[in-house]
Amino acid sequence: MSAELHRDVMAAAGYNTSYVRDPANVDSWFLMSRPWPVLLIILLYLGFVLRLGPALMKNRRPLQMQNLLLAYNGSLVVFSVWWIVKAVFQFQTTVASEEDTIYVNSLIWYYLMSKFVELLDTVFFVLRKKQNQISFLHVYHHTNMAFFTWAFLKYIRGEQFMMIGYVNSAVHAVMYSYYFLAALGPQFRKFLWFKPYITWMQMGQFVFLIGYLIRLLVYACDLPRVFTQFAVVNTLSFLILFMNFYTQTYSNQKHKQGN
Repeated sequence: MSAELHRDVMAAAGYNTSYVRDPANVDSWFLMSRPWPVLLIILLYLGFVLRLGPALMKNRRPLQMQNLLLAYNGSLVVFSVWWIVKAVFQFQTTVASEEDTIYVNSLIWYYLMSKFVELLDTVFFVLRKKQNQISFLHVYHHTNMAFFTWAFLKYIRGEQFMMIGYVNSAVHAVMYSYYFLAALGPQFRKFLWFKPYITWMQMGQFVFLIGYLIRLLVYACDLPRVFTQFAVVNTLSFLILFMNFYTQTYSNQKHKQGN
């Protein structure tokens, strides 16, 4: 679809088309041409972590993966910091040229690729036989972020997304730092005191982003209102699930310790 036809279709649907970029810039990129490869990745992920993986590991010992986990978590910390630094440069200006547009879209694409890489979190849990870590929240969050980040880059785009990626990357820099320290071994447990605060950070980011998205709605920014409304509801679902997780994990622990 040409850029002009794309704009005409979106305009006919009642959207503000000032945000629409040249689809060819993104559609030719890896995994961006059609939804089927992305859906296949998600289905394979769900099939492995929920069925095949646990069945394969049932009568096997947990895999020892310390070096791999150190490399994996360390790489995601570096990536998160790198993405934040690159995003800061975008915040200093508005998207006005084709080069600016490609810069923003490429950063979102890199962010999207990290969401696919992060699916390995669950795969590693399966291989290490840590099934208690594979909750509905965990799987829902990973699949949701992967698919809807892809959908945003494919069909909507826009620099407004950068704030979401910026806040999320900041939280992930801290979270994967925790995982990196945890993978170093029991002697580093004394440095892991901040684990409950990571959940607080995650909940804080959702509150902030809900406010940010509502602001986009109020001030009629370029993003389609339907998408922004969906993003508010979607982020609210994350907030509710993380609040429930915090209550079940930490509040109940304190109650048991008090008894």
